[in-house]
Amino acid sequence: MFGFFENEQTRKVKSHIMNLAALAKADGHIDEREMNFIVAVGRKNGMRSGEVRSIVGNASNVHMVLPDNDSERFDQIFDLVDMMLADGVVDDTEMRFCVDMAQKLGFRQDVVGVLVLKISQGVKDGLPRDQIKADTQTLLGS
Repeated sequence: MFGFFENEQTRKVKSHIMNLAALAKADGHIDEREMNFIVAVGRKNGMRSGEVRSIVGNASNVHMVLPDNDSERFDQIFDLVDMMLADGVVDDTEMRFCVDMAQKLGFRQDVVGVLVLKISQGVKDGLPRDQIKADTQTLLGS
């Protein structure tokens, strides 16, 4: 399905799309707002809508690729938390998934809960991503 010669950045974006899809499915289904959010993240990263939907539908073909730096790791956990909030209901399973993913992305275990909560509150308060990133900078170091 995916080209043999795809670059590292493309693999990272596909992995991120799959992480978002897994979170969306954590409550048993992907609703339309969650799918629209995933598609928007894909489009922001240069993918077509159909390509994103195909990735979501073929989850077993994509393997997780970890980001190289704190900024990329933050962007991925931010998108995961933002999507968790997309349907207006924060389910315990989704929250646990975000905390687990933060750990898998390389954030220290002792800060992942606080990081997810700070991002959640910032998103709910309507703060811009860059401000939330700056406010959580002390939590980002590995």
